[in-house]
Amino acid sequence: MILIAFNYLSFSQENNLISVGSNQLDEYLPEIKNLNIGVIANSTSRIKSNKSSIHLIDSLLKLNINVKKVFSPEHGFRGEADAGEKIKNSIDLKTGLEIVSLYGSNKKPSKEQLKGLEILIFDIQDVGARFYTYISTLHYVMEAAAENDIKLILLDRPNPNAHYVDGPILDPNFKSFIGMHPVPIVHGMTIGEYAKMINSEGWLKNKIKCDIKIIEIKNYNRAVIYDLPVKPSPNLPNMQSINLYPSLCLFERTSVSIGRGTNLQFQIIGNPEWVNKSFAFTPISMPGAKNPKHINKKCYGEDLRSYPLLSEINLSWIINAYNNSKDKKTFFKSGFNKLAGNQKLQEQIIDGVSEKDIKLSWKEGIDKFKMIRSKYLIYP
Repeated sequence: MILIAFNYLSFSQENNLISVGSNQLDEYLPEIKNLNIGVIANSTSRIKSNKSSIHLIDSLLKLNINVKKVFSPEHGFRGEADAGEKIKNSIDLKTGLEIVSLYGSNKKPSKEQLKGLEILIFDIQDVGARFYTYISTLHYVMEAAAENDIKLILLDRPNPNAHYVDGPILDPNFKSFIGMHPVPIVHGMTIGEYAKMINSEGWLKNKIKCDIKIIEIKNYNRAVIYDLPVKPSPNLPNMQSINLYPSLCLFERTSVSIGRGTNLQFQIIGNPEWVNKSFAFTPISMPGAKNPKHINKKCYGEDLRSYPLLSEINLSWIINAYNNSKDKKTFFKSGFNKLAGNQKLQEQIIDGVSEKDIKLSWKEGIDKFKMIRSKYLIYP
């Protein structure tokens, strides 16, 4: 297991130098003036203004840009909905704009919903994991834009997990909204780089191409860990949770809680049957986790808040949890294979294959992916 001890102060200093795509106003404002705009956005879609920040939508409206409609991904426009919670179309109370949910009755903008729009802007913070659904939303937005001859401008943002690539490549038999493309769990790309790959690898329906312009990040290097100024979703409250997310999300479809229903989401693991009783927590109903796993039950487990920053997926936690579970037949839940991207990982854990040998089984796929990925990297 590779661990890296980073100086978070240096991250903050580097972050002051980094300028995300939304801040590059000169690169996209001339192209959208006097046009009817649709914006794909959520709570992370912010633009720096002096020492504070303002939501991209509010900024565009102040600049007299004709924003006609907002499209929102999982968790909604304000980023408050539970993971997996279906979201209805609505009206934004602050601006009066129509908000079309892309995590409700449809995940792809329809021709009717795009009617009258002349250009689309995509600005959402990703965290670099295959099962984080913002890249699936990106796929469908690109596909809809291509089918309706609408240009897409993507305002790129850093990937806080861009410093490594790891995990099994998605088996197409397990393709779903939580895994649409033949990539590993951690792909190590910004969302702009990922969009280039979707387009050029022919992953859109009928291999159609989206007319897309990437507004690049200034002064960005993927070796620098980017500390997000806004949490990307309700249950990723800080950098520790974001870094542990690719490893701990596999627990979502097991009998083990990853802290939903507490304030330590994706920083703790456990359940009522955990062998070690030295650490305990009790999940409760709360915003972003209305009905968490093991609700109102005392769980025992591990506190990972101080765990060193990872530069690869940690499988030891899920292997140990399975080996120590009282009822192994109910440990894995329906949908685990979609998260893993294959059937093999579950079988390997059940068969007692070591973490080292599981990782070796990923190597060929990762090496091939890195060759494909190299064609689309924008940043050093």
